Amino acid sequence: MESFQKSILLALLLSAWLPGLGFCYSITKGPENATVLAGSEAWFNCTVSAGWKVIIWLSKGSPVLTVTSSQGSLETTERFTSRNYTSGDQFTSELIIHNTQLSDSGRVECSIQQPSDNNFAFLSVQVNGSLLIKNSTLTVKENQTIEIVCEALGWAPAPDIAWMRNDSLVDKSSYGTQQSPGSQGLHNALSTLTLTPRDTEVLTCLADIEALPSPQNATVTLIFDNSATENDYSEDSSSTWVVVLAVVLSFLGIVLLIVVIVVAVRCCLKRRGSTYQNEIRKVSAEKKKDGDLENNQRSGSENLGYIPEELWNTEQSPRLASLPPMSSKFAGPEDNLHISSVPKVRPQRRPDYLMSPKKIRNVTLV
Repeated sequence: MESFQKSILLALLLSAWLPGLGFCYSITKGPENATVLAGSEAWFNCTVSAGWKVIIWLSKGSPVLTVTSSQGSLETTERFTSRNYTSGDQFTSELIIHNTQLSDSGRVECSIQQPSDNNFAFLSVQVNGSLLIKNSTLTVKENQTIEIVCEALGWAPAPDIAWMRNDSLVDKSSYGTQQSPGSQGLHNALSTLTLTPRDTEVLTCLADIEALPSPQNATVTLIFDNSATENDYSEDSSSTWVVVLAVVLSFLGIVLLIVVIVVAVRCCLKRRGSTYQNEIRKVSAEKKKDGDLENNQRSGSENLGYIPEELWNTEQSPRLASLPPMSSKFAGPEDNLHISSVPKVRPQRRPDYLMSPKKIRNVTLV
């Protein structure tokens, strides 16, 4: 009985002595995890029971702010500040991190200089980069399959990409997304949507990360052109005619080339043949000339005074009959001369050979 009373007295003494030493208070509610966008603010609360003496805030293990019950907040940098709240016998210290950076991501701790289970949380700073579709408007033809590319650059972490087609989500099997690391710990993503439009549509690319209140988006309008089919037909027809014309011209060119080659070959052959014939004729002429000279040497020279007998008889007979009788006297120069009207007879050269037998000479020129 006496020992029990001593135990109770010892407990009462400890309860009265510990508050004075500052070991009777504890953290009743510690900070909670936070995810924020880079450049924004992050808040962390730490609530302790009555009798606290000091609260130290640490970021990634380094002290950034101290709060004491006697002096209040002791701030060492403008990026880390605090606000204090009192409710009943509990005290709440709120740590505010301004202009958060990607490097601030990590463990945030509230310390009261004694062990505690719920005295830390994690800060996640995320970066929303750019999101774009290269073409804001596209004109598509009937039955034309196209690819729309959505590019997300400079994100942390890599965003989740989704597509909407006229306010309806597109099945994931219709598009594919590739992620790649960027600079300074950032990430890039490239999403490609494949589809065959049937009408004018509005496509929306969505990029989402946890810190964003709503997904970031980029849109493109697909204009369906019904006249594209006619244009295609016209273009196909034009292309067909061009191909046909090219083939025909090529064929005609080949034929013309063949004709030119044949004509050139024939001309060359004809020229060679003519040269050969001329040489043959020249040789024949020289042989004939040599033969004629040889014949002339054998048969003698040609008698240029030869007159056929028939012509001699017919021409000489009448002329001889018409001559007047020869006078024995010659008239002097002073006598009157009587000019006869008888025509003059051209003296004929008498041949030095007999008139007969008759000789005929035939010459044949080749």
